Parts: sequence; structure tokens; C-alpha cells
Amino acid sequence: MVDTIALAHAPQRRWTFSYQKFLDGFLWAFIALGSFTFIEPAPYDLLSLAIVPLWAFGGFRIHRSIVPFFVLLGLYNVGGLISLVPWHHAPNSGIWIFYSVYLSVSALFFAIFFGERTERRMKICLDAYLASCIFAAVLGVIGYFDLGATAKWFAPEARATGPFKDPNVMGSYIIFGFIYLLQLLLTGKARRPWLVVPAALLLLLAILLSFSRGSWGATVLATLMTTGFAYVSSEDRRVRRRIVVLFFAVVAMAALALAAALSVEQIREMLANRAQLAQDYDAGERGRFGNQLRSIPMLIELPNGFGPYRFNVFFGLDPHNSYISAFASYGWLGGFAFLLLVAVTTFVGFRLSLAPSPYRGPAQIVWTALFMYFLQAVQIDIDHWRFVFLLLGALWGLEAARLRWLRDHPAVAAPQ
Repeated sequence: MVDTIALAHAPQRRWTFSYQKFLDGFLWAFIALGSFTFIEPAPYDLLSLAIVPLWAFGGFRIHRSIVPFFVLLGLYNVGGLISLVPWHHAPNSGIWIFYSVYLSVSALFFAIFFGERTERRMKICLDAYLASCIFAAVLGVIGYFDLGATAKWFAPEARATGPFKDPNVMGSYIIFGFIYLLQLLLTGKARRPWLVVPAALLLLLAILLSFSRGSWGATVLATLMTTGFAYVSSEDRRVRRRIVVLFFAVVAMAALALAAALSVEQIREMLANRAQLAQDYDAGERGRFGNQLRSIPMLIELPNGFGPYRFNVFFGLDPHNSYISAFASYGWLGGFAFLLLVAVTTFVGFRLSLAPSPYRGPAQIVWTALFMYFLQAVQIDIDHWRFVFLLLGALWGLEAARLRWLRDHPAVAAPQ
């Protein structure tokens, strides 16, 4: 006979719903799908429509430090809407501005979102972003070597493209993951170095096989910048010596991996071709750089620019320069707002990365990657890259968290 009294007093397992854990899991999936962009609309775009109301349901606060970011992004898009007026009938122009507004709203969301529960949410963001980078790199590499006849999907131009439409975008995207792994190695925070090292080499191989000159240069600068931040942030001489030794070890391993890759004739020939500073489409009066130079005198006389997504109508090619594109598509108002946004963000990024705070570590990863994209914007269009707006918002969210932390720690704030 069952002892009903004993059963009544036995401990019961209860399933309880944790809103924060659910939101954390949703955030991981949302960011991890950031590299899956060869279909439209991308899963990232669809999930973004869900994460905002889910987050808002739990309540939020807006720190006053984010206001300049709101204002500059707002002016940028207002400039675009004004420039759209004469071309509202052109479908491409309308879609271009709509997508700009959407990405700007996503950046504002990230700025508020990462301003709260910052350490936890940034850890999820870093890990999910790294997972997406490794996923993209694996697809790019197997596609380049046509394993399982996958080249038609993941390397259609004989360049590793992975789940992206453009190999240049894939190469730039993966830089973030490499910076994260490099920082873990240099600071001694890698729990499993035997996994981190091959993962970093995989990302470097994918960047190499993307044959993106901008990504190559950005990777070199990002490596130097990450090492510099790690060195300056440490006050222990022994740790600094280890950082220097590890830096040269990483460089040596990368050099050996490059030498091994160059032993493949297919890679060697493409590398020799892509390593040239100027390609055929760059040179000449009607090449990429020629178009950029010819557009500047015209834009000086056009307060509204050429209109959203109409640079290619005038010159037959996209500007491949986000700073010129800002004036061409968003007019003087949007162009100057974009320049000011980059300048102010650069100040905030370096301050976050150098000033002591609990958020300096993740800020150094986010800012190094974002700074590389700002530099790449001189030779490629980054103004509709989803991950640029993710990092832009994350950086301003980190700044809000840092200022809130300083308010609660006046002794730390006093020397500054």
C-alpha cells in the first residue's frame, strides 16, 4: 500500500520559468545567427523583431550617456529621409533608407540593452559571436577546397565566402572572433589553449582564403592593437613579458600556417593576384578611386547628395567608401552626422579600452574590431553591415555601464 502521507511530504521537482535565462538564451541564438546572411531576410533580421519586445517586456532604463549616440544616429537618418524626398518613387532608394533606419534602431536597442546586466550580456555576446565566426570559417574553408562539392555555395568566386554573399564581408566579420581568441591567449584567460590555438588558426585561414585585402590589413592592425591593449592594461612586469613572448609565438604560428597555405598552388596564385595594391577596377578615371575623386566636387554643390543608393546611377559603381557614401546618400546633414558619430565613438572607444573599469576587457575586443571597420570604411561600404551596428551599440552600452560604475565608485573616478 502506497504511503500517501510520505508522498505528500516528499520534495517535489518544480519547473520554473526564468525570464532572464530565456532572454539570455534568445540573445545567444540571435547573435550566433549573425553570420547566416546568404538568404533574405536573414534569420538575424527575423529574430531582431522578436528580441526587442521580449526585452522591453522586462523593463529598461536609458542612461543619459547614450543620448549623443541617439542624436547623431537620428540626424544621420533624418538626412537620408530628406535626401529621399526627390527619389521616393525609386524602389532601391526607399529600401536603402528603410534598412538604414532599421539598423540604426537595432544599434540603439543594443546600446540600451548592453547598458544593463552588462558583464553577463557581453559574455553571451562574445561567446555567441565567436561561435558564429567559427561556423562561418568552417563553411568558408570547406567551400574553398570544394569538400563535398560545396564550392558553389560557400566559395562561388574561388574565394572563401561561407554563409555570406561577399567574401570581403566574411573576412571582416571573422576578425572579431580572432581578436577575442587572441586576447584570451595573451591575458592567460584561455581555459583550453589546446582548443583556442587551432580555432584562432582556423579563423586566420578563413580570412586568408577570403582574399580580402582590407581584411588582411585589418587583421594585422587588430593583432597589434589587441597586443598593445593587453600590454598597457597589465601592471605586472612578468605578465607583460609573457604577453610579448606570446605575441611573437602567435606571429610565428601564423607565419608557419601561411607558409603551409602557400604551398598550395591555387592559393599561391590567387594570393599573388590579390596582393596587388590596385586591381583593374580600382585604377583609372572611372575606376573605384577615380569615381570617388570625381564625386567630391559634385557633392560639395549638392546639399542633398545624389540621393539614397544613387551613386551607382551616376558612376556605374558603388562608392566603396562609407564616408563618401554618407554624403552621397544622406546629404550634408547625414554626412557630417556620420563623421561626427565616428569621431565621438573613436574617443569613447579608446577611453573605454584604456581607463580601468570592469568593462575594459570586452571593450578592447569590441572597439578593436569596430575601429578596424571604421578604417576599412575608406575602401569598402560598411554602412549596411549588421555586425557594425551591433558593435556600435554594444560599445555605447559599455560606456553607459562604465559611467554608472564610476558613479558608484567615486574613489576611482576622482583621479580622472
